[in-house]
Amino acid sequence: MDDMLRRARMEDQRRSQRPELPACVPGLYIQHRDLGFVAHITASESAFSTVRGLTVSVPMAYGAGQATADTAEWLVSELLGNAVRACGDHVPLVVEVYVTGRSVQVNVHDPAADVLPRRSAVAMDSDTAESGRGLGLLDMLAPGWDIAPSPVGKQIRCRIDIDAR
Repeated sequence: MDDMLRRARMEDQRRSQRPELPACVPGLYIQHRDLGFVAHITASESAFSTVRGLTVSVPMAYGAGQATADTAEWLVSELLGNAVRACGDHVPLVVEVYVTGRSVQVNVHDPAADVLPRRSAVAMDSDTAESGRGLGLLDMLAPGWDIAPSPVGKQIRCRIDIDAR
């Protein structure tokens, strides 16, 4: 019984230390998850802006440093942009960002299970290319990223090592 009370108190304490999330509005439904958040969104500039902001503030609230949070924000921005290019405007998406031990996990789900990321022939150091470097940057910032089936369709999963604050 004492163990159950101790665990309940610890859970209450952890919940009271959670960062505040914005209120849900049409096209933007955000919930806490253990050491992070899950956002169910309809692709829009407003939803993307809110999710990018949370991608910085929430991991930092759970111990990630600024550089890690900035990298997570870039990954979320890139993956959301890719999802819109693959699926079209106003696509429903799910974004998960959470701290796991010594890393931050970023997962972006989209409904196009059959549309997989394609590498372009653009050189990373091209002075003239305006696009086509995203997957190369993803490789550099989140080595080992992968694609997995999801109840929504597919998810792109990235892990970033946490830097010291």
